[in-house]
Amino acid sequence: MTATVILSNAAERSHEILFSLRQVFAEKGFDGASMQDLARAAGMSVGNFYRYFPSKAAIVQAMCSLDLAEIEQDFAKIRGSDDPMGGLRTEILSRLGEDCHEDGRLWAEITAAAIRKPEIAVTSLNLEATIVRHMLAIFAQATGRTLAEAEMRYVGHCQMLVLLVKAVAMRSTQCGAASDALAAMVVRVIDHILTDISDASAKG
Repeated sequence: MTATVILSNAAERSHEILFSLRQVFAEKGFDGASMQDLARAAGMSVGNFYRYFPSKAAIVQAMCSLDLAEIEQDFAKIRGSDDPMGGLRTEILSRLGEDCHEDGRLWAEITAAAIRKPEIAVTSLNLEATIVRHMLAIFAQATGRTLAEAEMRYVGHCQMLVLLVKAVAMRSTQCGAASDALAAMVVRVIDHILTDISDASAKG
């Protein structure tokens, strides 16, 4: 077995473990899930599990790192497409679909835990900051501005887009899917934000 195959198998196993842990957090809550529950979900003994994840904060950090790797790939595809702004819109809207319910539960748990645990707050904020930086790179590309200029003009736009996606996902955990009226309003706000940036590009 080659080193590449071994690394691939290890990465796949790590992905499976973290997915199972996400499920436990979503079902039992951050505080309600014991390390025993998490070890059982990972198919490990508690002692072995602690060697991989010494704390729940370490688990959240690992999950965010995994999410970040997927986000990096998604943004790379968007930036390399013929229509980066359209690709970004499609990606944002995909995060508002029916699949956002489980993500919303997890985000709600992480957000609540971040209030009590600074290390989790730092991990969560770093993830959001990375998403914002990728959006800014797309907006700089679309408007012909430098990244610094795009940040000065559009950081608020990016933060609002992240806030909208998180809010819709978290709301779905309590209230179910958004009504047609609310969903249409959210899409309208997203389109307004993106159009504002596109219009700025056209005006120079």
